[in-house]
Amino acid sequence: MAIRVIRNAAGNCVNFLGSSNPVYWNACLSAVVDGTYSDRINIINDIRTVAEGTTIYEFFQVPYSDFEQADGTAFTSASEAATYITAQANVASNTGSFVLSDNDTLNFALDSTDTTILVDNGDSYAVNTIQAVANDDGHIDIVKHTTSGVIFGSLRVANAQIAGVAVTQDLATAVNELNSLFTQTASAGGSAPVITSPTTVNMTEGDTLNYELTATGGVAFEWVNIPQGIATVDGNNRKLIGGSELVSDTYTLTARAINYYGVDEVDIDLVISAPPYANTKSIEMFNSDYMGANAALLDSTLGRSGNGSGSGDAWTIAFWYKGTTDGSGQSILYYGSNDVTNGAHVELRYVGGFDRLRLRYGSGNNYLQLMTPSNSLPAGTWKHVVVTYDGGTTGASSGDINTYYGRFAVYIDGSPQNMSNNHGNYGWSGAISGQNLRIGRYASGNYQKGGKIDEIAIWDSDRTSNVAGIYNSGSTHDLSQLATPPKHWWRMGDGDTYPYLQDNGTANNCVFQMYNMTAANIVTDAP
Repeated sequence: MAIRVIRNAAGNCVNFLGSSNPVYWNACLSAVVDGTYSDRINIINDIRTVAEGTTIYEFFQVPYSDFEQADGTAFTSASEAATYITAQANVASNTGSFVLSDNDTLNFALDSTDTTILVDNGDSYAVNTIQAVANDDGHIDIVKHTTSGVIFGSLRVANAQIAGVAVTQDLATAVNELNSLFTQTASAGGSAPVITSPTTVNMTEGDTLNYELTATGGVAFEWVNIPQGIATVDGNNRKLIGGSELVSDTYTLTARAINYYGVDEVDIDLVISAPPYANTKSIEMFNSDYMGANAALLDSTLGRSGNGSGSGDAWTIAFWYKGTTDGSGQSILYYGSNDVTNGAHVELRYVGGFDRLRLRYGSGNNYLQLMTPSNSLPAGTWKHVVVTYDGGTTGASSGDINTYYGRFAVYIDGSPQNMSNNHGNYGWSGAISGQNLRIGRYASGNYQKGGKIDEIAIWDSDRTSNVAGIYNSGSTHDLSQLATPPKHWWRMGDGDTYPYLQDNGTANNCVFQMYNMTAANIVTDAP
């Protein structure tokens, strides 16, 4: 006669009808194909195996054909039989919950072995497999510990008993009293599980998690507070995978290991770090392309209130640039007034045809102008540029014009440049503040014609003494690691998402928006 595998309606036990074996409670058994005979299966008592430290078999090397499904259907293979029996013996969700009325009472008690919770309706559950929780109606739900499936719903506090004694008539206290019964952590005959896996997991943004919870004596496992994007593996809820979309932060997950004798609960810290520095992208600009940001955010960096007060008005600008053969003047960076004739501004311009850099400081009428030598920025070649200003006076006296020029310095690939200088009305002696902040455009016009720009950084101090460190022998690097990192720093594509370029400096507040551009303007050409 075949042995029929039958699970009760509540899903809390499994019976092998046609054998002399007893009824087994849920989450107690698992079936496997025998390692010697491929047409036979073994059914293992997982609970006793853990408690006794050796494999305990309830059925050993039994032909799979001796078993049949609950409806009498025969199995076609040992693997099918083992899978079916394991599923019936380890119910993942409740299939028969009971909603209790005002008159329904339940009495819970512990058996003489301290391993089984007995219910006066005839049901029984292994210790640490059920849990009492307060529901939204002010009643008690008895749920499965591993799945939260409801077994008994809406048990009134007044109708709940432990060993024939009414629980305390307070919802929270009653829940605690029931759970003290359901969780027997100090029972004789065994030990509660101990989680042994690492409690800190380190990842880098973009990595995929592959973490498996381990525990001495663990039979069932569950997780709380799993971040979105992380999931357990089907058939092995000890294992977590995913997480490649998580941003840098620390995420705390709660892990639980459960057996007949107790629960071990620990917090697992998932620490995700920003990816290591890498420079693979730049911005390429054509025709009417440009980038704009809130100029007022740079007033404390590039701005000033008068004719240069000293180090408090100093600044440094650094960037990488690859020019083109177009012979027009192409603005690289502009900060200042909308009125270029009368209002002050700072402009850095690529002088096409001559392949050099021009610095204009002041207004269209009153300014200082400094230019690097011809071919100092050869077309089609990445060059590193550093421009410094010491914060001193920059105008009003013809006799001091050379002093004004000396306030500024330009370095290309770490080397100081011999500048060609001229002026309008002996320089600029007034304040400078931002109405426009642009990359790739003057106040109007002078767009880039295919030029590429990368790693723009601005300091609110004169970094002349650290030009070599900024240039780093021609290797782009993480500027935040400098002893004095930049106040503003735009990676120009790396870590950015079109159409915004994030500020990675210490101020971290000035975001550029790309205008008349597409994501294709972020190119994989970098110094």
